[in-house]
Amino acid sequence: MIQVDRLFKNANVLTIDEENSHANVVASYKGKITGIWTNSEFDLIKKEIEKDDKLIVHDLEGQTLIPGFIDTHNHLLMYALNKNQVDCSSPKNESIEDILNNLRTHHNTHSDGSWIIGYGYDDTLLKENRHPTRHDLDKVSTNRPIFIKHISNHLAVANSYALKLAGVDESIENPEGGHFGREENNSLNGVLFEPSAMDIVYKHAPIPTDEEVIKLMGLASEDYLAQGITTSSDAGVGLVFGRPEYDLHMVALKEGANQLRMRLMIMYDLLSEGGPFEKFHAEELRERILKDSNGKAKLDSAKLFQDGSIQGLTGALRKPYYCDDELYGELIFHQDTLNSYVLDFHKRGFRVTTHGNGDQAIGSIIEAYKYALNSNTKIDHRHRIEHVQTATVEDLQEMKKHDIAASFFINHVYYWGDRHKRIFLGPERAERMNPLKDASDLDMLYTLHSDCPITAISPLFSIWAAANRITREGKVLGEGQKIDVLEAIKSMTIYGARLNFEEDQLGSVEVGKLADFAVLDRDPTAIDPLEIKDISVEMTIINGEVIYENTKQVATNL
Repeated sequence: MIQVDRLFKNANVLTIDEENSHANVVASYKGKITGIWTNSEFDLIKKEIEKDDKLIVHDLEGQTLIPGFIDTHNHLLMYALNKNQVDCSSPKNESIEDILNNLRTHHNTHSDGSWIIGYGYDDTLLKENRHPTRHDLDKVSTNRPIFIKHISNHLAVANSYALKLAGVDESIENPEGGHFGREENNSLNGVLFEPSAMDIVYKHAPIPTDEEVIKLMGLASEDYLAQGITTSSDAGVGLVFGRPEYDLHMVALKEGANQLRMRLMIMYDLLSEGGPFEKFHAEELRERILKDSNGKAKLDSAKLFQDGSIQGLTGALRKPYYCDDELYGELIFHQDTLNSYVLDFHKRGFRVTTHGNGDQAIGSIIEAYKYALNSNTKIDHRHRIEHVQTATVEDLQEMKKHDIAASFFINHVYYWGDRHKRIFLGPERAERMNPLKDASDLDMLYTLHSDCPITAISPLFSIWAAANRITREGKVLGEGQKIDVLEAIKSMTIYGARLNFEEDQLGSVEVGKLADFAVLDRDPTAIDPLEIKDISVEMTIINGEVIYENTKQVATNL
């Protein structure tokens, strides 16, 4: 007797199994898939289905059911915090004066003297084509701290009062891996480059109450669920305000505010000397996370950064920036330091994840991983490089040779591709941004991600971007690096499961796997690829239960 407590029928099921087979009916029991049939097959075995009053049936009326989406790199907590901050992004803000007006509105309507935090400004889309400065922000207030973050989250601007509160003046020296913007007379202009400089100021901003953050995380997770995401990786626990982030994740999961399956990349400083997890082996932290979250979260990796943002001119390139033949960007760590961190985490059993946008940084990360693997051989480590914007063919070949996985920030092509071509990288390098076809041809393990809140959280948009490579200005950037739609879907389902060491549980619709699905109003493999980003997510299902519902589905007894 086949056990069933949830039944999804009259569906167009894309199983994403090895045969890319199709079906029409999926059954689950206690959160696991117990049956998959075509309509004709199901008609023959209906009588075998256990009938009881608790059986719930969803008639999908021809809609498409696929595995739940897996976003392998985003920042849910950071996105949640943005919900209480001032939106400084473009095109909403066309000029610095627009940003200042929005900050003034917040200043006037929240007159408690607290910090004013903004997010999302993009200097390359502002009319002035420059960063705001402390002098600009001082026009809003000189007796209240103001701090606004760049769209890349690798830069920020603080007003004079915020710098004063942080004890930052002209005498301050640049921290490792970052620097303070200065004017011609060497005075500070308020622009902070990279987290090492940003944090010197931002650490003085008050942390919201636990209750506020958990509520915001709940709202953020609802946005993720509405996009068909069932598994999400927070790509830097501790990145914003340190250890408290871990505890907030745990409470949000245990209390049910966040219903996603979560994977946590733990920032390297929390795992290093002086950090709360400095003595932990990976297996110990893995068990701790499972216990603290009631099994709702898992350890993903130890997280490092080795460069910044290309559009912030802090990504580390082997050849100079197109707009400045003397500028190469910079590495966060000296090679020996990075090697030491990676080897320590590798020996302690951690999978290592490192941010690398520029090809110089990517090469440095590969070298560090090779150093660790040569010192301490480990099979199936699945160490990762994040974003991989400008990897060369040779870089990808080295990654394949040493089983290093890639998680590509494909949305970058749409949002910044035009400016990379004209300003930052030039035509030749811009065409090769996010070289998905090369990775696919090498049969590398790779995934796509949104890097939310850097770009919107939408797997369907990422799939659209990978298949079409269209920029904001409507041009195709890198025709030769397009991948087909099915491959793009796999990169956010079964490939994501493999990257997460969960391919035996998730990523495809197969008997025995967990019943995590997304239901779409159209089949992305059967329409014009240009229309994929406009597909609607109708339902998101985790463990066989409908967690998100867009249009009301009728649940009946069989």
